Amino acid sequence: MNATAPPESAPMLCLRAETAADLMTANPVSVRADASLREALALLIDRGYSAAPVIDEAGRPVGVLSRTDVLIHDRECVEHLIPEVEFYEGELHTDDNEALGEGFQVERVDPTRVSDVMTPAVFAVGPEASPARVVREMLRLRVHRLFVVDNDGVLIGVISALDVLRCLQP
Repeated sequence: MNATAPPESAPMLCLRAETAADLMTANPVSVRADASLREALALLIDRGYSAAPVIDEAGRPVGVLSRTDVLIHDRECVEHLIPEVEFYEGELHTDDNEALGEGFQVERVDPTRVSDVMTPAVFAVGPEASPARVVREMLRLRVHRLFVVDNDGVLIGVISALDVLRCLQP
C-alpha cells in the first residue's frame, strides 16, 4: 500500500496594488475613431495587441476596437465580385494621366472607418479606484479590460486581465 502525503494547501494570492493606477498600463496606444480600419488592423497586428482604445480629438475614449470586432465586420461584409479583366492592356495611369510603370497594382480600398466597426462602449474607472473594484467591475461587465480616465475623462491608462494577473503574488 502506497502512503500518500496530504496535499499541500495552495498559498493565498494577494493583489499587490493599492489603486487602479498601480494596475494600469499608462499612456496606452490608441486609435482615432476616424482612422481607417486597415490602419487600425495593421497597428493591432504589428504590435501584437488584441484590442486598442478608440479616442476622440480630445483624448477621451469613445469605444474599443478588438480583433473580434474586425472579424465580425469581415464576416458581415459581403462583397460581390464584379467581373474584371485579368490584365490591363497598356499602361496604368493616375487620375492626372501619369503613367505608373511596371510593378504597380490596382487595389480596392476599403472605406471602412474604425467608428463603423468598434464597440462603442466605454467601461472606465478613475486612477484612485481600488483593485477590488477593478476586479469586480471586470467580472460584472464580463470584459477583458477597463479604461482609466482622469477627472476630465481623458484616457490615461488601460487595465487588462493580464495586468491584474501580473500583480498577483503569493
